[in-house]
Amino acid sequence: MNQTELKATSSIAIIIALRMIGLFMILPVFALYAEQLDGTTPFLIGVAIGIYGLTQASLQIPFGMLSDRIGRKTVITIGLLIFAFGSIVAAMSTDITGVIIGRALQGGGAIAAALLALTADLTYEEHRTKAMAIIGMTIGMSFIFALSIGPVLNHWIGVQGIFWATAGLALIAIIILHTVVPQPHHCRFHRDTEPVLSQFTNIFHDAQLMRLNIGIMILHCMLTALFVVMPLLLKDKLPVAQHWMVYFPILLVSFLSIIPLIIVGEKKHHLKFVFVFAIGLLVIAQFGFAYFHQYFWGLVLLLFAFFMAFNLLEASLPSLVSKIAPPENKGTAMGVYSSSQFLGAFIGGVSGGWFHHQYGDMAVFLFCAVLAIIWFILAITMHSPRYLSPHFLNVGDLDKQKATQLTKQLAQIPGVAEAVVILEDGVAYLKIDRDILDMSALEQFSIPEEARY
Repeated sequence: MNQTELKATSSIAIIIALRMIGLFMILPVFALYAEQLDGTTPFLIGVAIGIYGLTQASLQIPFGMLSDRIGRKTVITIGLLIFAFGSIVAAMSTDITGVIIGRALQGGGAIAAALLALTADLTYEEHRTKAMAIIGMTIGMSFIFALSIGPVLNHWIGVQGIFWATAGLALIAIIILHTVVPQPHHCRFHRDTEPVLSQFTNIFHDAQLMRLNIGIMILHCMLTALFVVMPLLLKDKLPVAQHWMVYFPILLVSFLSIIPLIIVGEKKHHLKFVFVFAIGLLVIAQFGFAYFHQYFWGLVLLLFAFFMAFNLLEASLPSLVSKIAPPENKGTAMGVYSSSQFLGAFIGGVSGGWFHHQYGDMAVFLFCAVLAIIWFILAITMHSPRYLSPHFLNVGDLDKQKATQLTKQLAQIPGVAEAVVILEDGVAYLKIDRDILDMSALEQFSIPEEARY
């Protein structure tokens, strides 16, 4: 990656991180704060925690498509302003309804797809995977930081202060967007990061991809349901200001502990085993929460098991989507996957709040345990993935005959498992086996990006 690509990727990653931190800082403390709000019920607490997922799931793909028409930075700026406005609404609200509206507006600033499209505009196809990996690692670290800093900020400035701080982070992100992120020379459609409407039917009919979409939905359903009740359970065992002392070491150690498992899964080709193992760990954690949540050290160990599984699955699922999705459908597959993730957050908040209101803490965990068992069954019946990576080549303007000929030539290169040339994109979308790929033979068909315009 050249200097411009690194600058673009790192600055966009910071923008994504600032938004994520703002969304998730309240998770460890909101259930405690909401008890002071007018009109609060456990169900509405769950709605407030998860409602951002509904608006995010509904709007992220339309916002991404809108950015193709009116510009990436314009859409991202609008989204960040909506996010900041929602944070202010939540900060100024004295009743639970106002906070729900504010959280819905936060999710309404659904700029994830537009940010990824901007990343694609600013990076060459052959470096796109590296850029997305940097963004993915930033998201993971942001999640750890947000859950750890939330209880500390709550002690210093309260949840209202956290919402005000979140609005400030959104404004900082806008400044970074317009002063640090380079202006792309060309904004065009990227099939590897953006969805194609005509492909949605194929994605929804792909049983293997739908297993993964249901899986990420269940995973984030469990996450938001967990935070409907976990702050209340920890409050009885530890002062709220010290909750970070539970979350930070658990999240950090669980994050580090998955590295050997990822290596085993990816490098040793045992990804399905690692994947199923992590889901099984979720089943154990949820049943453990249900029956041992009254013990402090039991909660600590079970939280470690949960977040170890959570982090491992968060890292594995996008990799599985990339391996399974046809190369020309990757953007659509990832769009459906991402929307499923946010929809799961909404379902988790609503269902977690309802079960807590009707039947208590244990019911929330048993509900999540049932979901984990369903996912486990779906996972063990999933086909083992082929260990292929997506790769993209600029091939320039071709007619249909030359594109057909090029497709055949690319398919004959050792290590190229699939090849599709899309005429209107001027790009060859490939699935490759990096262990045996003849990269020099592949690169001779590549045209420099600047030569395309």
